[in-house]
Amino acid sequence: MMNVYLYFILCYFIGNLMTGYTIVKLSQNKDIRDLGSGNVGARNAGRLFGKKFFVITFLGDALKGALVIYLGQSLDYSPGVQLVGLELAVIGHILPVVLRFNGGKGVSTFIGGMLAFNPLVAVVIIGAFLIMYPFTKSFTIAGLGSLLMIPLYFYFYENTHDHAFLVFGMVIIIIIAHSKDIFERMKRDERYS
Repeated sequence: MMNVYLYFILCYFIGNLMTGYTIVKLSQNKDIRDLGSGNVGARNAGRLFGKKFFVITFLGDALKGALVIYLGQSLDYSPGVQLVGLELAVIGHILPVVLRFNGGKGVSTFIGGMLAFNPLVAVVIIGAFLIMYPFTKSFTIAGLGSLLMIPLYFYFYENTHDHAFLVFGMVIIIIIAHSKDIFERMKRDERYS
């Protein structure tokens, strides 16, 4: 069996595989970090090059998270170890050493891993987003709010408290990665209130 620390290191480097950066470099011979918002994630890729780039980038980054979970399952690691592996993949996506720590926001990788870990999470995310979006009118804030419902689902519905705390830690990392967007949204709201 693979040493658990080797698994963790591998998870971080799986997170470093940046779909948006790769497909833009291969198809357009451009560095996505120099374009649009400068982010390597699906939203920037989609804004710049259309829906196809959004879908490919989202699915590619989500696949990284799923791969980490499936690898952990195939190695017969505990669910807690798998979640730590996913957390390291999310950190690897946000702070990839291969791109000088200039990565994405981690949402796609997190969602892909969570769906592989427990497919019922899809219902939690979609349901919470549909409830929150009419009130926030913000894709980002409603999306992040829906992610916060996942640890609550594990804590109260599945009664797996250790899973809840590990997932909560991941969501906080993702929210910190989005902090600039959140503050800009708040400033806009104050300006128009």
